[in-house]
Amino acid sequence: MASYDVIIVGLGGMGSATAYHLARRGARILGLEQFGVAHDRGSSHGKTRVIRQAYHEGPEYVPLLLRAYDLWHALEREAGTALLTTTGAIYLGTPESPGVAGAALSARTHDIPYDMLRAEEIRTRYPVLHPRPGHVGLFEHQAGILVPEQCVATHIDLARRRGADLRFDEAVTSWTAGRDRVTVRTTRGSYEGGRLVFTAGPWTDQVLHDLGLPLRVERVVLYWFEPRARREEFIRVPIYAWHVDEVNLYGFPYLEGQGLKVAFHQVFQEATTPQTIRRDVGEDEVARMRDHLAGVMPDAPGRLLAAATCMYTNTPDSHFIIDRHPAHANVALACGFSGHGFKFCSVVGEVLADLAGRGETSQPIGLFALNRFRSVA
Repeated sequence: MASYDVIIVGLGGMGSATAYHLARRGARILGLEQFGVAHDRGSSHGKTRVIRQAYHEGPEYVPLLLRAYDLWHALEREAGTALLTTTGAIYLGTPESPGVAGAALSARTHDIPYDMLRAEEIRTRYPVLHPRPGHVGLFEHQAGILVPEQCVATHIDLARRRGADLRFDEAVTSWTAGRDRVTVRTTRGSYEGGRLVFTAGPWTDQVLHDLGLPLRVERVVLYWFEPRARREEFIRVPIYAWHVDEVNLYGFPYLEGQGLKVAFHQVFQEATTPQTIRRDVGEDEVARMRDHLAGVMPDAPGRLLAAATCMYTNTPDSHFIIDRHPAHANVALACGFSGHGFKFCSVVGEVLADLAGRGETSQPIGLFALNRFRSVA
């Protein structure tokens, strides 16, 4: 039976980054993934992902984000490729709305440069955006776009170059852990290691059912439109997140070869499982998005170019879980990224490499501790 220093279960965004950081440190790594490289069956796809610093989810995230930026840029230099494009971002709504007020708090706390724009200033700068009277927009300069499939593939490629044994189309069926060793069984064989890391995304509750994690998997729909008019203006817009009528919308500039990508966040979602998720997108869902866009970006919802589904794995408080298994000190896990985690892959991979290597990390992850949930065994 082959033996490794660390076995990683799941090689999406978080798992591929973990493999990369551990391989850079010279560890003997086995990575196991039930699908292919940078697949579209989980939560690490969609052609574009937001990265931002004025984090409305809480100032506690910002130190991790600053480290994530550094690590994404370091990865770009090592791979000789571009992964992060700076576009800026604008968070729209009333001054008291969570996106605007929360982003302002994080920006003030960590001295992140931003501009606060009135509705008329937003319409002048970005004519395709139609904010309501009294709404504002917080513009953050350093936000941008990550290409998720390329990020995953780059972490995988560089980890392999450093000797990581990464196996795809091989599903985990069971695992056990003792004080010094772990055993993982798959559809193809059994493996032993010193430590084990779970980055299984929506499958987390199935491979860690012993913990009783309070996770809810939800189906999310992504849409790509050809604008009705003013394509050049949509190319110029930054990333946007918009809170209006209790609905959260986010989207990206128009990108050649893709179109204008938009999606709802934490609304109009249905509970699902990885096995039962409805992959088709109904005409009623497209109509709902068109209706909403008509009130905020009326030139946006032209011809539908594509639609796709992905999964959020949500915790009750929408904060991540990054911790060690309470019963097994040599088992670490990261999950529950609640639709806002991909931008952190680079730093979460480093944190998990720390936990797997020495059992602790210097990064501030106290917010993500398991013991905040009483239901966890």
